[in-house]
Parts: sequence; C-alpha cells; structure tokens
Amino acid sequence: MSSHRLFRFPKPAWLNSPNTRTAGVYFAGALFSLGFFFFVDAATFSRSNRNGGEVHIKFVDWIPGMCSALGMLVINSIEKTRLSADSYSYSGTGVAWKARLVLFLGFALMAGGLAGSVAVLVLKYVVPEYPFPTLYFGIANVIANGLIMLSSVVLWVSQNMEDDYTYNLAL
Repeated sequence: MSSHRLFRFPKPAWLNSPNTRTAGVYFAGALFSLGFFFFVDAATFSRSNRNGGEVHIKFVDWIPGMCSALGMLVINSIEKTRLSADSYSYSGTGVAWKARLVLFLGFALMAGGLAGSVAVLVLKYVVPEYPFPTLYFGIANVIANGLIMLSSVVLWVSQNMEDDYTYNLAL
C-alpha cells in the first residue's frame, strides 16, 4: 500500500474505467434534467386552472435556479489539474490561486441558490401558511436546486477522474 493514500482501504479499480466516467456524466445529466423538471412542473402548475390559488411562481422563484445553474457552469469549467498547477506549467503566475478562487465562487453561487430557494420557500409559502398544492411550488424549488447542486458535484468528479486509459498528446 502506498504511503501517500489518505485512507487505509485501496481505491477500487472500477473507478478508473471509461464506462464509470460515462455513467457519471449521464447520471449528472439525469439529475440536472430531473431538477429542472421539478421546477418547470411547479411553474406550469402554478399557472394552470387546477391551481385554485392566487399565488403563482414569479421571477423571484426563478433567481435561485439561475444562480445554481450558473454555479454549475462555473464549477465545471475548471479543470482539476489547474487547482494544483505551478506557475511554470501554464502561462502566467498564480494559476492555482485563480482557479481556486473561481471554484469557490462557483460553489458560492450554488450554495446561494440553494439558500435562496429555502428562503423563498419559508418566506413566500411557509410563513403565510399556504396549503399543500401551493406549498409544492416552494418545495419543488428546493428540490430542483438540490438536484442541480448534486448533479454539478457528480459531473465535476466524473469528468476529473484519473484517466489512465486516455492519451495525453502534447506538441
């Protein structure tokens, strides 16, 4: 067992397979689409005739989802190798510091989106004590942002797996 491992248990060999990486990307896409399905379902139900209430999904309800989606784009645009890069491997200095800052901002956007959806749920739906068909609009917002956050983590991990099976071509 190598001395640079953190845990006592060895890493499973199936984690480095190309099928695992592909499955992770597809699973992240499924989580992302399921998250947006929950929110779009609540948005369409809020404007339907079967809603029966005067509360509808407005622009305020869309803001947390936009923050989470933007955070997902920011996080998945960072390569894992850039986080530990020295100043000689890429052009410019402080590449690792800049990459970590951008990664932090992406996670802050996603955390802000999730916290914003919880705040919208509490302030717009729970405090006025709306019944469940109307309360579902806020619950769907929280579920959507949680699934977008989870899909971003799954996608970043699956895209940045150790790829022993690929060739790195350098000119």
